[in-house]
Amino acid sequence: MKRRTFLTSTTMASMSLSAFLISGCTNVKKNEESEVVDDITTTFELEEETISSLRGKLASGKYTSEQLVQLYLKRIDAIDKNGLNLNSVIEINPEAIAIAKTMDVEMKAGKLRGPLHGIPVVLKDNIDTADKMQTTAGSLALEGNYPSIDAFVVNRLREAGAIIIGKTNLSEWANFRSTQSCSGWSSRGGQTKNPYILDHNPCGSSAGSAVAVAANLCVVAVGTETDGSVVCPSAVSGIVGIKPTVGLVSRSGIIPISHTQDTAGPMARTVEDAAILLGILAGIDSKDPVTSESYGKGEADYTKFLDAKALQGKRIGVERKPQGQNQFMHALQNKAIDLIKKQGATVIEIDYIDKINELGSAEFEVMQYEFKAGVNKYLATSSAKVKTLKEVIDFNSANEDKAMPYFKQETLISSNEKKGLDDKKYIEALNKSHFGSKKVLDDVIKANKLDAICGLTMGPACSIDNIYGDRWGDVFLTTPAAASGYPHITVPCGMVYELPIGFSFFGKPYSEPELIGIAYAYEQASNNRIKPSFKKSFL
Repeated sequence: MKRRTFLTSTTMASMSLSAFLISGCTNVKKNEESEVVDDITTTFELEEETISSLRGKLASGKYTSEQLVQLYLKRIDAIDKNGLNLNSVIEINPEAIAIAKTMDVEMKAGKLRGPLHGIPVVLKDNIDTADKMQTTAGSLALEGNYPSIDAFVVNRLREAGAIIIGKTNLSEWANFRSTQSCSGWSSRGGQTKNPYILDHNPCGSSAGSAVAVAANLCVVAVGTETDGSVVCPSAVSGIVGIKPTVGLVSRSGIIPISHTQDTAGPMARTVEDAAILLGILAGIDSKDPVTSESYGKGEADYTKFLDAKALQGKRIGVERKPQGQNQFMHALQNKAIDLIKKQGATVIEIDYIDKINELGSAEFEVMQYEFKAGVNKYLATSSAKVKTLKEVIDFNSANEDKAMPYFKQETLISSNEKKGLDDKKYIEALNKSHFGSKKVLDDVIKANKLDAICGLTMGPACSIDNIYGDRWGDVFLTTPAAASGYPHITVPCGMVYELPIGFSFFGKPYSEPELIGIAYAYEQASNNRIKPSFKKSFL
């Protein structure tokens, strides 16, 4: 989501965008149009189940994996493809039932692959699967792209016994197509809706993954992030999202934007489930050299860091300046800070956002250079009919009515005009954005002896506007951890205007164990997860 902002503002306004332009954000009486659409939203028998709870029910024989898959597929058909038309799942895995049966046979024989054995999951549609599902990044130009090799993270999931039941819709090209994009829309998948208020935006680019988890269409999901694409949709859909340290999770087999910032990450309804999934996804991959940096720093099991008392004695930094202009957001943050203090942490006011903002548009410059190089490399060996970024642009132009009915492709075009990665302008931008962001965070963390930095992740979801694009408010806390490549976790914080708000914790590289402990302690003390209301509109 945040990437569009780089094109429309001369500064990276992480916490100070122009105005709080959330549509319909006034206190009004609910009317008939805001009521729940139908009873199916409240009668799903697997509602709010976790990996652990389903593991117990599989072990007891209450369910088989096949039954779980059938129930989730029925749920998807009922409220995602029909009924509410959430439109979060772009494609169903036709082999899901067969895989579930295999997992059941293994379980009956006493073979248990791990905590995800027989558990249904979904993946973002920019992650390669060597099966009967396509990988398109939501683009019509990539229709027919059936990868021959699983992405590294997909292979990890399969080895762990997870059942991939489908792929999720996303902001097309992970929201790296236009300056006027609407998050959660793709030419192949259409518009994904926010499950709390259906005419509101799910954020992106991992929109479908977040909505599928929030609406109980699966247990957990995998998203990807370059800047904000896991944590923003997680925050506005009332779930937990983890953007790992770049290098902890492999990117091989994932349609790229930036090799400096890209990473896959878990999305779940609880910190525990996110921690379980992160342990499966993490690993060193020879096809992604940056993962070698995680040697000795990653964990096979992050659940051992789930400690309800983890905030005791911690030093947590928070930006001194208020986040945005909205009084309800301020009250929510103050409540979160008070809770953190009550849990035994020391909260230190710090100044760092202005220094991040001073880095300007260098981050977007880095993305453009790396996107061109990365996409050309990916397409060259893919089964897609287009083999270069230029061919994608030409396809979209030739099929404008279908591929670009609303916003266009300025970002694709400007990226294609960039030179190679040896260009002086690219190197300068990389030094300014990536290494500059690292220095800002390293300095403030060291000077204040911080265990983490916190703050509101995002403002509430804006309205869906396919024609004029997103209109996000003045609260963004995605760029510091994204540009630096540092880990970031968002946890439900509460509601504003009947829409979820997330609370972020981020810190130094490979501090996932500490951040997961802190986030878990906050989650357990606050209990802020509220199930979606599926209202038609705010008014």
